[in-house]
Amino acid sequence: MRAWVSAAVALAACALAGCALAGCGLQSGQVIADSVRPGSVGGGRTLAGAHLTVASKADTEQRLLGQITGLVLKAAGATVRDKTGISGSIGARQAILSGTADAMYDYTGTAWITYLGHTGPIPDPQAQWRAVRGEDAHNGVTWLPPATLNNTYAFAVNAANRDRYRLTSLTDVASLFRRDPAAVTICADNEFAIRQDGLPGVLKAYGISLPKARIMTMDAGLIYTQVAAGRPCVLGDVYATDGRIPADRLTVLRDDKHFFPDYNAAPVIHTRTLERYPQIARLLAPVTAKLTTEEARRLNAQVDVDGRDVRDVAKAWLTKKGFIRP
Repeated sequence: MRAWVSAAVALAACALAGCALAGCGLQSGQVIADSVRPGSVGGGRTLAGAHLTVASKADTEQRLLGQITGLVLKAAGATVRDKTGISGSIGARQAILSGTADAMYDYTGTAWITYLGHTGPIPDPQAQWRAVRGEDAHNGVTWLPPATLNNTYAFAVNAANRDRYRLTSLTDVASLFRRDPAAVTICADNEFAIRQDGLPGVLKAYGISLPKARIMTMDAGLIYTQVAAGRPCVLGDVYATDGRIPADRLTVLRDDKHFFPDYNAAPVIHTRTLERYPQIARLLAPVTAKLTTEEARRLNAQVDVDGRDVRDVAKAWLTKKGFIRP
């Protein structure tokens, strides 16, 4: 998911705090012990004898993607160490850079803006992935082809307000503001509300001069319930693949000026690992192809709304798709 702190600042802060990698959340995890067999991937157990470590950040979607990766590699015969749930994008990124971890899914927008330091997105998602892949190759990291899963920032509205104000895009919100300024109220999480690459920037891009009194800041988790209720705000910033969007019957508005980067999920592999085990790319390719934004919402909801265990959800999805057999 997005990390709004620059890589340089975050790594410097870690160094100043005197924390080694282990102190930044990169402790050795347990070996995945689940008994899984090849399905449509992993035939011939082409990773037999390999010892690999998978990583992820700490949010629900990242932990799901980490478990999916680990189970696929396990079904192909590898011994897989689970290092999912690392706190923050920078810690997980450092694990891949250093080779402490071999594989994870990460987001092209996070890499382009946060890791590689660019200030604006590349509008075409494939072009952005190619740019990330080319530039990050110099860091010993290989980006495999991305999923259509796009975990970008977005704005959501409930069905009643969508229909009442005829909202399908952020341009529609700008039109509403021009004809009825008092109708536009926004719930925003605390950090998103103050960053130029967050709420101030997107309002400027769409020509909306919203008074501060019509912006309610709160913890990100509260936004979904407030927007679902339609008060105190009509709109709220959300993560596009959050399972609470369908659970709360929210509609995501199109960012038709493409202010936010695309955050397409893609397998990120420590290059030396991929050189030793090139079959990893073939194993993950069909899995990545099935990861859509809508599929991610369903999987995330099973954890965040239904309360299911992350690994159980990942295993059930892989089994349902035929990728592995339990």
